[in-house]
Amino acid sequence: MTTANVYSMTGEVAGTIEVPEAFGTEYRPDMIKKAVLAAQANGRQPYGPGKMAGMRHSVSTWGKGRGVSRVQRVHDGKKATESPNNVSGRRAHPPVPERKWAIKLNKKELKMARMSAIAATANADIVKARGHMFDKEVSFPIVMNDDLQNATTVNAVSSAFKSIGIGDDLVRASEGKKIRAGRGTMRNRKYRTPVSVLIVVSERDAPVFKGAGNLPGVQIETVDTLSASILAPGGDVGRLVVYTASAVEQIRGWTE
Repeated sequence: MTTANVYSMTGEVAGTIEVPEAFGTEYRPDMIKKAVLAAQANGRQPYGPGKMAGMRHSVSTWGKGRGVSRVQRVHDGKKATESPNNVSGRRAHPPVPERKWAIKLNKKELKMARMSAIAATANADIVKARGHMFDKEVSFPIVMNDDLQNATTVNAVSSAFKSIGIGDDLVRASEGKKIRAGRGTMRNRKYRTPVSVLIVVSERDAPVFKGAGNLPGVQIETVDTLSASILAPGGDVGRLVVYTASAVEQIRGWTE
């Protein structure tokens, strides 16, 4: 069984820990992508126009003998409407709210996707290929002692990450903040920030949720809430993840 270094808040190796079997799961990017797409589909909200959309006009047809098409026209006017083949007409085949966007996935497939996504976070080559930045000396999986859970300030968390060699990824996320293209700028999502470090803890009320919440691109999750969508955002495998020692012990219980 392989071991991993346990880093302290100052960047020193405080000890070692046995890596759980979950980190040795077979690498299945196809299964991870399938689980992420299913989660995105299941989160979609049904939408569609009203039943009378495009049909709220007082219209009549002119009949034959006028040398124009026999379409419905606005009463006391000449503008054609309500017909799908006319300008200002209704939509021919609009989306219907009854459509089912959900994608079913077997429980074993979901479990395999999550385990494989966790295993990918322990591979430095996969994490680097995703675009994350870190020092060559960092050992994977990245494990820190439980002092990280008690960090209450942004400065404490960022200093700890710099000391173990992953501070450059925080800079990458901060400098990569861009204005989103398209309609999203008017819908309360004007900016797009690159995904950065994921902190996995064992306690739901850990102070680090507030301490690291304002770091750009950083996300904090408990072991219970981990999923393929969180470990591989957008289906791109190999997120830079920092586990606490107690979180690793909880993951060990998945295969026991």
